[in-house]
Amino acid sequence: MARRSLLFSPGDRPELMRKAPATGADVVCFDLEDAVAPGRKDEARTAVRDVIADPDFAPDAEVCVRLTATDPAADLDALIGARTAEAASGDGSDDAEASPRLDAVMLPKVEGAERVERAAALCADRGLDPAVFALVETAGGVLDAEEIADADATDALIFGAEDLAADVGATRTDEGTEVLYAREHVVLAASAADVDALDTVYTDFSDTEGLREETAFALGLGYDGKLAIHPSQVDPINEAFTPDAEAIEWAERVLDARDEADREGRGVFSVDGEMVDAPLIAQAERIAERAAAAGLDRR
Repeated sequence: MARRSLLFSPGDRPELMRKAPATGADVVCFDLEDAVAPGRKDEARTAVRDVIADPDFAPDAEVCVRLTATDPAADLDALIGARTAEAASGDGSDDAEASPRLDAVMLPKVEGAERVERAAALCADRGLDPAVFALVETAGGVLDAEEIADADATDALIFGAEDLAADVGATRTDEGTEVLYAREHVVLAASAADVDALDTVYTDFSDTEGLREETAFALGLGYDGKLAIHPSQVDPINEAFTPDAEAIEWAERVLDARDEADREGRGVFSVDGEMVDAPLIAQAERIAERAAAAGLDRR
């Protein structure tokens, strides 16, 4: 599954939520947290429920909801209505509700694995089994990123630079050096746990060139995708995390040569006049995986 781009959409704006999949984002995330004023949480929960429970809402994108930090149980109850674990398991009753489309939940300000496990348990109690995205955006979260990523329920680790900077009192700069250690730490934790890593938002949605540069940097760090706050950001992000034809062809040559060397019992081989070692094979495998996730696999 590709998670190159995750587009946030305010939970109290149903017209935007319904349009979100048309942007081409791999994940659409309906936000009940930061994008919704405290006095509009109930209205937003109802709006999100109406969208994800609509039989006509069947996007190709992964559908995620960012739960509130303060009351995820109330969020889930509103999203699934009166459904129970028994009903969700299929008891054969004719009046069992159709399942709302909820592929994933995002948890804000995660600071420990127990938070992920509690959220997974809340979902299971309601007959749900969504992927869990853990948003690491505080000092405590960054320091515990390995434990969070390693939790059984964690599917993706997400880095949030803006809230982290506010938490530690850092000043955000264009260079981003104030959050670089944390940004690298999060992607390392995700890689060690073999879960996806999604990079922070780029807040100036009118600056496409700046977005392209930052996304390329995130790709270089090892991230699998990036958050978007505006539909115009989706295409540049997807393009950055999709290998181009030249890279795919190189990866195919390396992997074909590796397979041939394995068949012949050779431990050393070359491609395009260059000796290929384990790091280059790993790079080729990663390119092939990205290509396959984007539907470009030709092997």
